[in-house]
Amino acid sequence: MKIAISTDSGNVCAHFGRAPEFTLVTIENNQVIEKEVLQNPGHSVGSIPEFVNQQGAKYMIAGGMGRRAEAFFNQYGIEVIVGISGKIDDVIKKILDGTLEGGESLCAPGGGKGYGVEKIHTDADDNHEHHHHD
Repeated sequence: MKIAISTDSGNVCAHFGRAPEFTLVTIENNQVIEKEVLQNPGHSVGSIPEFVNQQGAKYMIAGGMGRRAEAFFNQYGIEVIVGISGKIDDVIKKILDGTLEGGESLCAPGGGKGYGVEKIHTDADDNHEHHHHD
Protein backbone atom coordinates (compact mmCIF):
# COMPACT_ATOMS: atom_id res chain seq x y z
CA MET A 1 0.00 0.00 0.00
CA LYS A 2 1.40 3.38 -0.95
CA ILE A 3 0.21 6.63 0.61
CA ALA A 4 0.98 10.20 -0.43
CA ILE A 5 0.90 12.91 2.23
CA SER A 6 1.08 16.64 1.47
CA THR A 7 3.90 17.82 3.70
CA ASP A 8 5.77 20.86 4.88
CA SER A 9 8.80 20.43 7.17
CA GLY A 10 7.66 17.11 8.59
CA ASN A 11 4.05 18.16 9.16
CA VAL A 12 0.88 17.60 7.14
CA CYS A 13 0.34 20.68 4.97
CA ALA A 14 -3.10 22.26 5.34
CA HIS A 15 -3.59 22.80 1.61
CA PHE A 16 -2.35 19.97 -0.59
CA GLY A 17 -1.75 22.13 -3.69
CA ARG A 18 0.52 24.54 -1.84
CA ALA A 19 2.52 21.85 -0.08
CA PRO A 20 6.23 22.26 -0.87
CA GLU A 21 6.62 18.49 -0.94
CA PHE A 22 4.86 15.16 -0.78
CA THR A 23 5.94 12.32 1.43
CA LEU A 24 5.30 8.92 -0.14
CA VAL A 25 5.07 6.06 2.30
CA THR A 26 5.02 2.41 1.28
CA ILE A 27 3.53 0.04 3.86
CA GLU A 28 3.66 -3.74 3.70
CA ASN A 29 2.62 -6.14 6.47
CA ASN A 30 1.90 -3.13 8.67
CA GLN A 31 5.51 -1.94 8.38
CA VAL A 32 6.87 1.14 6.66
CA ILE A 33 9.26 -0.26 4.07
CA GLU A 34 9.95 2.94 2.16
CA LYS A 35 9.52 6.64 2.78
CA GLU A 36 10.53 9.24 0.22
CA VAL A 37 10.01 12.97 0.01
CA LEU A 38 9.40 14.44 -3.44
CA GLN A 39 9.09 18.09 -4.38
CA ASN A 40 5.68 19.42 -5.44
CA PRO A 41 5.66 19.08 -9.26
CA GLY A 42 3.70 22.31 -9.67
CA HIS A 43 0.13 23.37 -9.13
CA SER A 44 -1.43 23.29 -12.58
CA VAL A 45 -4.89 21.72 -12.73
CA GLY A 46 -4.70 17.95 -12.41
CA SER A 47 -0.90 17.84 -12.25
CA ILE A 48 -0.63 16.66 -8.64
CA PRO A 49 -3.22 13.85 -8.93
CA GLU A 50 -1.40 12.66 -12.07
CA PHE A 51 1.95 12.86 -10.26
CA VAL A 52 0.64 10.96 -7.22
CA ASN A 53 -0.88 8.33 -9.52
CA GLN A 54 2.48 7.93 -11.33
CA GLN A 55 4.08 7.22 -7.94
CA GLY A 56 1.59 4.38 -7.46
CA ALA A 57 -0.09 5.84 -4.37
CA LYS A 58 -3.66 4.76 -3.60
CA TYR A 59 -4.34 7.32 -0.86
CA MET A 60 -3.79 11.07 -0.67
CA ILE A 61 -3.68 12.55 2.82
CA ALA A 62 -3.93 16.30 3.28
CA GLY A 63 -5.25 19.00 5.55
CA GLY A 64 -7.66 19.99 2.86
CA MET A 65 -8.38 20.24 -0.82
CA GLY A 66 -11.04 21.57 -3.13
CA ARG A 67 -13.75 19.37 -4.63
CA ARG A 68 -12.35 19.55 -8.14
CA ALA A 69 -8.97 18.31 -6.98
CA GLU A 70 -10.66 15.49 -5.07
CA ALA A 71 -12.55 14.53 -8.25
CA PHE A 72 -9.24 14.32 -10.16
CA PHE A 73 -7.82 11.97 -7.54
CA ASN A 74 -10.97 9.85 -7.67
CA GLN A 75 -10.61 9.49 -11.45
CA TYR A 76 -7.30 7.73 -10.78
CA GLY A 77 -8.89 5.54 -8.11
CA ILE A 78 -7.00 7.40 -5.37
CA GLU A 79 -8.86 7.83 -2.10
CA VAL A 80 -8.58 11.28 -0.53
CA ILE A 81 -8.41 11.67 3.24
CA VAL A 82 -8.63 15.28 4.44
CA GLY A 83 -8.94 17.01 7.77
CA ILE A 84 -5.58 15.56 8.81
CA SER A 85 -2.98 17.64 10.63
CA GLY A 86 0.10 17.11 12.76
CA LYS A 87 3.46 15.44 12.35
CA ILE A 88 3.98 12.99 9.49
CA ASP A 89 5.33 10.30 11.80
CA ASP A 90 2.23 10.55 14.02
CA VAL A 91 -0.02 10.26 10.97
CA ILE A 92 1.91 7.21 9.74
CA LYS A 93 1.62 5.63 13.21
CA LYS A 94 -2.17 6.16 13.11
CA ILE A 95 -2.32 4.57 9.66
CA LEU A 96 -0.46 1.53 10.99
CA ASP A 97 -2.72 1.43 14.07
CA GLY A 98 -5.80 1.80 11.91
CA THR A 99 -6.84 4.86 13.93
CA LEU A 100 -6.45 7.57 11.29
CA GLU A 101 -9.75 9.36 10.79
CA GLY A 102 -10.41 11.95 8.15
CA GLY A 103 -12.59 14.93 8.85
CA GLU A 104 -13.73 18.15 7.28
CA SER A 105 -11.41 19.56 4.67
CA LEU A 106 -9.35 22.26 6.39
CA CYS A 107 -9.24 24.48 3.33
CA ALA A 108 -12.62 23.88 1.72
CA PRO A 109 -14.55 26.94 0.60
CA GLY A 110 -17.25 27.45 3.19
CA GLY A 111 -15.35 25.27 5.68
CA GLY A 112 -16.08 26.62 9.12
CA LYS A 113 -19.64 27.44 8.12
CA GLY A 114 -21.86 27.41 11.15
CA TYR A 115 -19.25 29.04 13.35
CA GLY A 116 -20.35 32.61 13.86
CA VAL A 117 -21.99 34.48 11.02
CA GLU A 118 -23.18 32.27 8.17
CA LYS A 119 -21.41 32.88 4.90
CA ILE A 120 -23.29 35.51 2.90
CA HIS A 121 -24.92 33.93 -0.16
CA THR A 122 -23.90 35.38 -3.52
CA ASP A 123 -24.60 34.55 -7.16
CA ALA A 124 -21.12 33.00 -7.30
CA ASP A 125 -22.34 30.30 -4.91
CA ASP A 126 -24.81 29.18 -7.58
CA ASN A 127 -22.15 29.09 -10.28
CA HIS A 128 -20.74 25.58 -9.93
CA GLU A 129 -18.69 25.88 -13.10
CA HIS A 130 -16.64 28.66 -11.50
CA HIS A 131 -12.90 27.99 -11.43
CA HIS A 132 -10.82 29.57 -8.73
CA HIS A 133 -7.25 30.59 -9.39
CA ASP A 134 -4.67 31.13 -6.70
